[in-house]
Amino acid sequence: MFTGAFVALVTPFQDGEVDWRTLDELVDFQLESGIDGIVPVGTTGESPTLSHDEHKKVIERVVKAAGGKVPVIAGAGSNSTAEAIDLAAFAKKIGADATLQVDPYYNKPTQEGFYQHFKAVAEEVDLPIVLYDIPGRCGAGMTPGTIVRLAEVENIVALKDATGKLDHVSEVATRCDLTILSGDDSLTLPMASVGAKGVVSVVANIVPADVKAMTDLILEGDLVSARQWHNKLFTLCRNLLGLATNPIPIKAAMSMLNMASEEMRLPMTPMEEGKKTILKQTLKTYGLLN
Repeated sequence: MFTGAFVALVTPFQDGEVDWRTLDELVDFQLESGIDGIVPVGTTGESPTLSHDEHKKVIERVVKAAGGKVPVIAGAGSNSTAEAIDLAAFAKKIGADATLQVDPYYNKPTQEGFYQHFKAVAEEVDLPIVLYDIPGRCGAGMTPGTIVRLAEVENIVALKDATGKLDHVSEVATRCDLTILSGDDSLTLPMASVGAKGVVSVVANIVPADVKAMTDLILEGDLVSARQWHNKLFTLCRNLLGLATNPIPIKAAMSMLNMASEEMRLPMTPMEEGKKTILKQTLKTYGLLN
């Protein structure tokens, strides 16, 4: 269930509110493009600036729009264990297939704190968990040893790794049987070479079929052919995650492609005009803009 191409879905806004019609359209686009799964309300979905009520409504709306056609891994993490449990329980109630549980941010827990936090969520809510290790966003991350311990906890089934460290991924892959998904688009193929089975992708917001074509080849074991897609996608991936903090570039790109507004909530601000010029050229080179 948790292998292949998953989209880290944006949350579209219009005039300060969640744009529900566009959200439905984005889910439809993903389904029509053959995406393997949808991940709402993660980093790309701007979870920090959604109210708790909005957060839950977005999860529910995406689950409904997906209609059981693909798995929905609901972003339900928090730096408060009690809040993470509440969000996970809600995700289970409305029919999500799993939850994405990010490293508790700002608190900077010890490794034992990470372990007890995720273990508590897994034990309180009977729903599969995808751990989300992204120390660059959270101020602290898990060691391979902690992840291996968590792999023994029932309901913890997968890891979204956004550490950017292949040695880290290799050690986890050799010490436990968690399904590993890349959390960095440009590292999907390199991570697959050491055992990863797919990606939670930002770029898939605009080119889901291309990302899936690459992950399909990865799952078939054809890394040579997958490299052709990696090479095609590489500059697009690099600029969508490198020109500014995610999700600023992907929202700018989606606005250029008339898919959604580039609107975000403070403290996130729109992309600078000079960088938009680079992004627009990237989209043209890829063949997405005339």
